[in-house]
Amino acid sequence: MTDLIPLAEMAQAVLTTADAREKTALSRRHASAWQAARGAGAMPAIGRAAPPDRPARPKAPALLDPREVPRRRPGTPEGRIAILHAVAHIELNAVDLHWDIIARFTDTPMPPGFYDDWVRAADEESKHFNLMADCLETMGSHYGALPAHAGMWRAAEDTADDLMGRLAVVPMVLEARGLDVTPGMLALFRKAKDDPAAAQAVAALEVIYAEEVHHVAYGSKWFHFLCGRHEMDPKDAFHSLVQRYFHGALKPPFNEEKRAEAGLPPDFYWPLSE
Repeated sequence: MTDLIPLAEMAQAVLTTADAREKTALSRRHASAWQAARGAGAMPAIGRAAPPDRPARPKAPALLDPREVPRRRPGTPEGRIAILHAVAHIELNAVDLHWDIIARFTDTPMPPGFYDDWVRAADEESKHFNLMADCLETMGSHYGALPAHAGMWRAAEDTADDLMGRLAVVPMVLEARGLDVTPGMLALFRKAKDDPAAAQAVAALEVIYAEEVHHVAYGSKWFHFLCGRHEMDPKDAFHSLVQRYFHGALKPPFNEEKRAEAGLPPDFYWPLSE
C-alpha cells in the first residue's frame, strides 16, 4: 500500500484523461486502490497537484449553450435516449467535479474522512456514467451521439478558489436538484413498457437515485464542518454563497424527503427559490 501515488496526483490523472470510458475506468482503479489502503488502516499521502482549469473531454459530444440544446420529447424512444444522454453527461462531469475538489483544495487542511467521502463519490459517479452509457448502447446509441450542455463546468470555475462555495453549489444545489428530478425520470421509464431497454434504465436510475443522496449528504456534512471551524451560521453562509455563485433561483418542486435525508432542511433552499 505504501507505493500509492499521492491522492491529488490520482485526481489529476483522472482530470487529464479525455476518453469517457478510460476516465471512468481510471477513476475506479484509483478509488479502489485508495479504499484498499484505507481499509488496511493506512493513510496514504494527499500530496499536491495542479488540476487543469477544465478537465480533458472526448471530442464528442458537441457542447452547446444551454439555450441551444434541443428540447426533448420524453414520450418517444428518441426522447428517452436524449434523457439518458443528458444524465450520462451530468455523471461524467460529476466524476471530474469530485476528483477536482480533492486536487484543488489541498491547501485547506481537512480530516481523512473528507477524502474518503469524495473518493467514494467519484467512484460511484464513474459507475453511474457507465450504467447510463450501457443503457444508451442497448438502445442503439452511445455517449457523444447527441449535443450536450456546455455550462456544466461553470460551477467549478466560479468556485475554484472557494471550498465552501464549491460545497454549497455543487453537492448542495446541483446534486440536490438531481434528487428532485429523478423520480419523474423513473416514472417515465416505468411507463415505457414497450421499450426493451426501459427496465435496464429503471434499474440504473434507481442505483443513481439511492447513491446521489450520499453525495448531497457529504456536501452538507463538510459544509457544516467548515462553518463550525469558522464560527459561521450554516444557513446564512449557504444563502450568501449560493447567491454569489449560483446563477438563478432554485426551482421547486423540491424532494423534501430525500433532501432531509441528505441533511438539507427546507429553510436552506426555500428562501432561494423562485
